Amino acid sequence: EVQLVESGGGLVQPGGSLRLSCAASGFTFSSNAMRWVRQTPGKGLEWVSTIWSNGGTTYYADSLKGRFTISRDNAKNTLYLQMNSLKTEDTAVYYCATDLDGGTFKGQGTQVTVSS
Repeated sequence: EVQLVESGGGLVQPGGSLRLSCAASGFTFSSNAMRWVRQTPGKGLEWVSTIWSNGGTTYYADSLKGRFTISRDNAKNTLYLQMNSLKTEDTAVYYCATDLDGGTFKGQGTQVTVSS
């Protein structure tokens, strides 16, 4: 059974940092590209970043470049998202996701709230 479990969210002040983690199981993590997406009530689901299976290639939403860094540890089956210089508009539920066998799998999400 594919499982993706996000953690690391919380309440942070503007300008602060958080590191999200996503523990993966039930599939060959090292063979799959992974991504982070986020959802807010007003904007819906927004793609954040993608990393290829070997970690050598990454992509970011234009608005997040320079502030967010995606990475992975294939030995630990874990995906990360380092978020710096957080803004109030980064408030959202963050999900890790991957595509397998024609379907998309997503975790339960972790809430990130940026507020003073």
